[in-house]
Amino acid sequence: MPIAYLILAHANPPQLQRLVQKLSTNQTDIYIHIDAKANLADFIKITALPNVYFVTKREKVYWGAYSIVQATVNGFEQMLASGKPYDYITLLSGQDYPLKSNTAIINFFKANTNRAFMEFYSVNDVWQEAIPRLTKYYLTNYPFAGSTKVETLLNKVLPKRQPPKDLVFVGRSQWFSITLEHVKYIVTTLATNHSLRRYFSFTWGSDEFVFQTLLYNSPFKAQMVNDNLRYIDWSAGGASPKTFTMADADTLLQTDKLFARKFNEATDVEILNTIDAAIP
Repeated sequence: MPIAYLILAHANPPQLQRLVQKLSTNQTDIYIHIDAKANLADFIKITALPNVYFVTKREKVYWGAYSIVQATVNGFEQMLASGKPYDYITLLSGQDYPLKSNTAIINFFKANTNRAFMEFYSVNDVWQEAIPRLTKYYLTNYPFAGSTKVETLLNKVLPKRQPPKDLVFVGRSQWFSITLEHVKYIVTTLATNHSLRRYFSFTWGSDEFVFQTLLYNSPFKAQMVNDNLRYIDWSAGGASPKTFTMADADTLLQTDKLFARKFNEATDVEILNTIDAAIP
């Protein structure tokens, strides 16, 4: 079963290389988008690894901005242009790590064909705190001096934005595992719907809406599974999830999730060593 990973990264080249080597198999291709704000030369050693491709169309990625969506789409477009018949495509960050062996991951996807594993909670019913993202103007994707003041002014003088009426909005976590057919649908829809791209470009955290919402409002809705296959700990209540340490080892090794985020070698490299020892 040929599968592909798309990794969004911006820092920590040694940790990224470790992740790539952990995921590498003869059935796996790995595409890496390096933030255009980062020095590509710092990551050049990774290109020597087998079946690794850097996304050639790089974006300057800003937290919460549509640039994250565009970086993902750029990677998808390169995968599609390759003509390779991937069965599954998994989106990861450079701070993720697998919690199962490559064989177990491939076997899972073999047993669950034609599914889209992603979080898609209803904005109107379950994830109501996200509603302001859809009705206010955000200039996160257009960084310039004074953008915050302009953003505040826009939201004072302009009426609330009206989300496209033909879409039911769902989402939450941006990370997912989907099929090539799902990727084709997403890329085609965004390429042919300028008004939709424009709407999402003024939405904060659009990476947590776009992909799920497009599939939820498509013929592929019945194939969606509300599980992104990742163990992520938000218990601290911050804007970012917990960075795992050795204190989390038992939990990580016992979960049935395929992947976890996030890790930082500079904070605790032993947790990654422990996972490697337990899961060759």
